Amino acid sequence: MQGNAKRRVIVYVDGFNLYHALDDLHDDSLKWLCLRRLSESILRGDEELRTVKYFSAFATWIPDAMLRHRAYVEALKCEGVKFIEGNFKKKYLKCKVCGAQYQTHEEKETDVNIAIHLVQDTFLDLFDRAIVISADTDMASAVRMAKGLSGTKKIDVVCPPGRFARARSLDPLFELPRGKVRSARLNDRYVTGDGTIVTMPAKYRIPTRP
Repeated sequence: MQGNAKRRVIVYVDGFNLYHALDDLHDDSLKWLCLRRLSESILRGDEELRTVKYFSAFATWIPDAMLRHRAYVEALKCEGVKFIEGNFKKKYLKCKVCGAQYQTHEEKETDVNIAIHLVQDTFLDLFDRAIVISADTDMASAVRMAKGLSGTKKIDVVCPPGRFARARSLDPLFELPRGKVRSARLNDRYVTGDGTIVTMPAKYRIPTRP
């Protein structure tokens, strides 16, 4: 970085960690969240946003949720956000009461993908400061590794709303205020590069007051 050039920032978003935090707020309209606008709102005056990377996976066995998620991802792409896709794997658990076995799903690869991208971007000197939006303590080793690669780069963690207490081992800077989330909405409608129209799912509309 030379002269008065602004510090380059990349934001890494743990999709499901953020989603579940927003879900706990019981306001679905908050989920139509523009990650680019949110990221820009937490930058400092001497910084510029270079990239936002969104890490998540599609719950293919829940059709309605998957369609909403796909619409969300396409809207984010229209805003210049990069989507890095993980996956879910089947997991079999045993009921502690009756002993019966049942099937559930567990998200895989997101924490590994974030770690890979964070370390790779550090090696390639693509940022001066990285911001990881997550409260998942599995991120701790990746954050420590990236910090150890260069003494000149900043690696900061910002927690989703209501998650600060769960992320103390990550030494987070702060917790995202609900007001910042509410102010960073996506547009209601987008047109993709191939002409596909993406519209906000009805579930994410702001409730009308009586």
